[in-house]
Amino acid sequence: MCGIAGFMSADGAVVEADLLDRFAASLAHRGPDGRGNYQAPGVGMVQTRLAIIDLSGGNQPFYLNDGRGGWLALVANGEIYNYIELRRELGEGAFATRCDCEAPLHLYRRDGVAFADKLRGMYAIAIHDPLHRRLVIARDPFGIKPLYYVETARGFAFASEARALLAAGVSAARLNGKARDELLQLQFTTGRETALQGIMRVLPGETLVVEKGKVVARRMRNALPSAPRLRLSREAALSQLDNVLRDSVTVHQRADVPYAMFLSGGIDSSAILALMRELNETPVTAFTAGFSGTTVADERAHAEAVAKAAGARFRSVDFGEGDFWQLLPEIAEVIDDPAADYAVLPSYKLAASARAAGFKVVLSGEGGDEMFAGYGRYRRAARWWMPWRRTMRAAGAFDGLDVLRESPADWRSGIAAAEEAARERGRSAIQVAQATDCADWLPNDLLIKLDRCLMAHGVEGRTPFLDPEVAAFAYRLPDRLKVRLRSGKWLLRRWLHGKLPQALPYSRKRGFTVPVGEWIARRGRALGPLVAAQPGIEEICKPGAVEALFAAAPAKSGQATWNLLFYALWHRRYIQGLPSAGDVFSTLGQKR
Repeated sequence: MCGIAGFMSADGAVVEADLLDRFAASLAHRGPDGRGNYQAPGVGMVQTRLAIIDLSGGNQPFYLNDGRGGWLALVANGEIYNYIELRRELGEGAFATRCDCEAPLHLYRRDGVAFADKLRGMYAIAIHDPLHRRLVIARDPFGIKPLYYVETARGFAFASEARALLAAGVSAARLNGKARDELLQLQFTTGRETALQGIMRVLPGETLVVEKGKVVARRMRNALPSAPRLRLSREAALSQLDNVLRDSVTVHQRADVPYAMFLSGGIDSSAILALMRELNETPVTAFTAGFSGTTVADERAHAEAVAKAAGARFRSVDFGEGDFWQLLPEIAEVIDDPAADYAVLPSYKLAASARAAGFKVVLSGEGGDEMFAGYGRYRRAARWWMPWRRTMRAAGAFDGLDVLRESPADWRSGIAAAEEAARERGRSAIQVAQATDCADWLPNDLLIKLDRCLMAHGVEGRTPFLDPEVAAFAYRLPDRLKVRLRSGKWLLRRWLHGKLPQALPYSRKRGFTVPVGEWIARRGRALGPLVAAQPGIEEICKPGAVEALFAAAPAKSGQATWNLLFYALWHRRYIQGLPSAGDVFSTLGQKR
């Protein structure tokens, strides 16, 4: 796991070492264990390394003879979980290291721009091919690892984080108003464009070919299979599920450093723990966050019982109101591609706790709901006969509040486009809903949260549910094995009941809640004027409306006040270019 960045000039001009230095400085938190530079006529690349596999021999860039007298070069951010199998296929003797990220370079020499089709893992990869005078960059199909780019008259730049492109000076800090409206209404943004004008996402599963500083070709690898649904009995499905999950967790544990896991006590993380117990000779360490002194459910007691039943070492992490006010400005800075998901709060502190305990790798349950149909919106989507069936994400956080100067008219167009693209022939309503979430909600909210919060502390997050082999099985399951009556993830629940019944897999899903509404409400009258005075808020909100919103009951305005608070801090940092100045009140109260 690492940070990568680079530049290809439009005219073949030398890429200055100074530019690479700025990239590396901005990405140092992603790779505290080392740095590698690559420079060739018209191209420069840099990598900051977090050493996970082949600790002594895996330094990048990697080089490989192209077979015609030249040399290919690669920098990568990620983990290729099937690297052992790929080495056998490609020939062990051809490899110079034991590192997993060397395999893509050999695949590129053999398969060209289709090299990523055989990769099983999470990755953002850049390959310079001097013979063909091109730069090739690729991102994994689920979008677990981030990759951003800008195209300018001077050339093409890419980086693992959007803020590295700003810090390097290859892009200016300008606001994308359409993406801002999505953020406020949805809490995340959709598609290729980010909230920073001109900074684009490499889409999940996309490979770009760049020549003379311009994108000349795009190739897509889909995360979800297009094959027809499986025809399985319940018993056969349970057996195949066990094989598929066991295989995925096995390869996701490949590492030369200690690993742990994040345990919420819910179905997904409990399933990961159940398999880690079977696959490890020593007890697994499980970290769980909770919120004392609030009215939201604190899952730590249940999680501890699950951990005890699995023989795991349990680590409790408390996230309190003091943490909220103190840590939020630095968390908003970490989430440079903004996602106003309040789960960033405990994720950030969990990552800090894991790193302090000596772990560089954690396994997490992200993707379980999307793969096995856990959300209530999937069950609603399946009720095609009901005239009152709700459209997914039909209402925005500010609908009916009379706070914004102009009601955002186009905020749902990105979601609507994803829905339309998901309606492939033969897909059920549940599959369409799953595919819609996998297009934007998953990569642009949940996975941004996981990547930024963990990599800020030099910790790698691994997601066994987001695996091509798991998707090939889970997505194709018949609807009756996903949803039954009021229960989603039916097959996964049934399997977990046999593996770890103490996880109470048939209990009703309560969802994960962070008490931001309570915390904001307690100090809303003092906080409201500070938020309202921020330039990013003044330009979009009616006079007096923000103060009234923060003073209102949290049940009415909790999501909206949180979205505004997060956006105010993010805008202050990335559009105004101002650093944080301590806690929320000090930062927002600082004179500009």
